[in-house]
Order: sequence, then structure tokens, then C-alpha cells
Amino acid sequence: MPFMTRNCIVVDLNRCIGCFSCEVACKAENGIALGEQWNKVIIEGPHGTFPDIEQYWLPTMCQQCQDAPCVNVCPTGASYRDPETNIVLVDKSKCIGCKYCMMACPYGVRSWNSSESCVEKCTLCGHLTANGEKPVCVAKCCGEARFYGDLDDPTSDAAKAIAAADPQDVHHLTDVGNGPSTAYILRKSIATWRSSEE
Repeated sequence: MPFMTRNCIVVDLNRCIGCFSCEVACKAENGIALGEQWNKVIIEGPHGTFPDIEQYWLPTMCQQCQDAPCVNVCPTGASYRDPETNIVLVDKSKCIGCKYCMMACPYGVRSWNSSESCVEKCTLCGHLTANGEKPVCVAKCCGEARFYGDLDDPTSDAAKAIAAADPQDVHHLTDVGNGPSTAYILRKSIATWRSSEE
């Protein structure tokens, strides 16, 4: 079996300031329709009782699942894993609009493009990373809280961010057997990790 990469984004929530730059940059770069999002920032909180209040911002996008339900249920192969990058993508020309993949995604991070009658999602800005650039959400992050790369490559920014964090501070959205690769770093001193998706 050929070596496969685990390209994804790691988000350091300790550094995220809730500016929504990632969300806006993503929409602008990819021409995403009004009302649709490939990268949605969820405000987690506030929780607690004053003055003991905690809150953090949780950017949610394709989690690049190791066993992607969206790929498994697609009847046409429109949702697929790229053989070169191992990134989960959508081939719009094969999408028949059944939306099975949208229903199968545990995180609700796929969008419906009504003008093209097809499903869309985060592509990890393949058009940029193919040229050695960073995904736009990573490049435009004001707090430098986002890292991109192959988790299995210790020299990648994503792997370095995970390696530098305390293992107990590394989190994932709820795993329902799909194995989400995207990771979040959050120290208990900042806030309590809550893995519920909205």
C-alpha cells in the first residue's frame, strides 16, 4: 500500500481571537455564495457564572476524516479522496445533487451550491498549496492560530504545532468511527473543551 499523507489544519484555540478572518478569507478566495460557508466559526460559550466565565471560538471545516462517511455514501464517486494528496474533495462534474454526503457528514461542513446544483466543501485551498502556498485561512489568520500540513511529516507546521502542545490539550471533534484528522489545541486554563457540534 502506498504511503498516504494526512494533510489537514491544526487550530490553536489558545491563540484564536474570534476575528472571523478565516471565515471571510475563505469565502472571498473561493467565491462561496452568500449564506454558505466552507469554514464556519462557532462561538463556544460563554459558559459559567460571573465572574468565572469562559468562552472560545471554534472554526469548523472539513475534518479530513480517515474513514470519510461522505466518500463512503456517494453513489457516483463525486465525493472522493485524491490519490495524490489524500485530501477529501468533490468532483462537481459527477455530483448529482442527492446530498447524501451532506447528510452523512457528522459535522455539517458541506454546502449546497444552488447555482451549480452541486455540493461543495473546503478543499484545503489545493489551488494554492499545489504551488507551495498556505491555505488562505491559514495565511490570513490574525492570531497566527492556524497551521497546515501533513500530520505524518514531523517537519510540517501542523505536526510541529501538535508536537509542541501538551497531549491533553489536543482535541478533535466527536469521532463517530470516522477518525477526524483536523486537530484543535486548547489549554484547560483557557477554557474547557466541549466537543459538541452545533
